[in-house]
Amino acid sequence: MYHPKTLFIAGHSRLPQGMAAKSVFDTLTVTVEVDYKYGVILNASCTLATEHGRQYIGDLLKGFSLKDGIEEPIESIQLQYRGKATNAIVAALKDLHLQYKQINEE
Repeated sequence: MYHPKTLFIAGHSRLPQGMAAKSVFDTLTVTVEVDYKYGVILNASCTLATEHGRQYIGDLLKGFSLKDGIEEPIESIQLQYRGKATNAIVAALKDLHLQYKQINEE
């Protein structure tokens, strides 16, 4: 559902060789719906191959505020996600955070 007080932001990175998603996508995308005022991630998704993986990453990212930086969500991914896409997810989150900072500078 559309909310005028939210932003949709996407971050992208390259997938490593040997991943199932690599046969469908060349890049990994992490998308978030963010509260405009507080920067809190309300919903998140990514282009991992399995629904379970997409749901897990989405649930893991919910509640973090991009205003507080990206270090805490990255640490959470590194501690709790043990898949080949860890570095790609981290890189996509960094790209996503860069997009968020650019939006706030406008």
